[in-house]
Amino acid sequence: MTDTRTSSHTLSTEHEERQISRLLNGLSAMAILFLTGIGTKAWYADHVLHAWVLWLFTIPIIINIGWYAWSGNQTVQKTGLLIIVGLLFTYLIASGGEGNTGPLWFYVFPPLLFYVTSLKGGTAILLFCYLLAILVFQFPDLPGVTAEYSSDFKIRFFATLTFESIFCFVLEAGRLQARNKLVALAQAHEHAARTDELTGLANRRDMQSRLNTEFSRYERSGHHFSVVLIDLDLFKRINDEFGHDAGDEVLRQFARLTQQLIRQSDVAARWGGEEFLLLLPDTTLLQALTLAERLRAEVAAYPFLHRHQSLPVTISAGVCSISTSGSVNELLRQADVQLYNAKENGRNRIAPRVRSQTIAPDPGSPA
Repeated sequence: MTDTRTSSHTLSTEHEERQISRLLNGLSAMAILFLTGIGTKAWYADHVLHAWVLWLFTIPIIINIGWYAWSGNQTVQKTGLLIIVGLLFTYLIASGGEGNTGPLWFYVFPPLLFYVTSLKGGTAILLFCYLLAILVFQFPDLPGVTAEYSSDFKIRFFATLTFESIFCFVLEAGRLQARNKLVALAQAHEHAARTDELTGLANRRDMQSRLNTEFSRYERSGHHFSVVLIDLDLFKRINDEFGHDAGDEVLRQFARLTQQLIRQSDVAARWGGEEFLLLLPDTTLLQALTLAERLRAEVAAYPFLHRHQSLPVTISAGVCSISTSGSVNELLRQADVQLYNAKENGRNRIAPRVRSQTIAPDPGSPA
């Protein structure tokens, strides 16, 4: 179940990253159009140097788009665009652009910054940009600085930029919180859809999916697997004599005991009612029989208790390997036939029998 939740979260993150990359490509294309258009306007207004600088900024943006298309590296794409935008805004603040309106383009930076990076990273970069703007505003004689701004402009610029930055921070924090809640809710629903509520084991739907996956793996690479179909003997008698609460407690305790005995790669599922199914990857029939017999013996010796009252619990099981089956359905049918044989022959036993009822431990058996 943990693997499923992790996989779901990974897929959600990858989907969001692809969305961000598409957005950045769109913004990059818009930036090229704006820089080309504003540069052309500056050219006709006889601001030749300003026009050339704006046109030159389109080159690294085009390179960044091309690099992402070639490599698919999202980190380089985001970092490259932020550096280009940062350098562009540094130039606009230092030069003033046309009519000292260059700093006004800085207002598009905070929302982009928080969306592309993170709340902490965006805040740190914004503080650095604030420091840079303060240096340009307070020291107009610095090399490369050609613009001078009035005190009123400086006050209004910092006041409005601060308001926008805080507003963007709050919006992004809310978006991330809502996103995390939705992801958690989706994972909870997916977990519920694949998990038996009473025992915490996989349910029939999830097990069927895993069986099909394992069968596909077997067809591709020849990795054998086996199944063990288990039934709790005379379970109805436990419900009738001790109550349904006792029956539920037996199912939970049996599920915990099974989880302790199987390997991490094995899967235990509640197949229906008092029936359980074990999927044992990379396991031969003999190894599966060994595990099933070990589980049978452990269950027979285990002190099943409900309200300090001992409950009589044994199991019967049918074992089958994919090597004797042509499909998942045939595998399950054979396991069901073996389970029926085990119950017909007196219950509290495993079928098929190999030499004797008790199977000697196999060194390669699942632990």
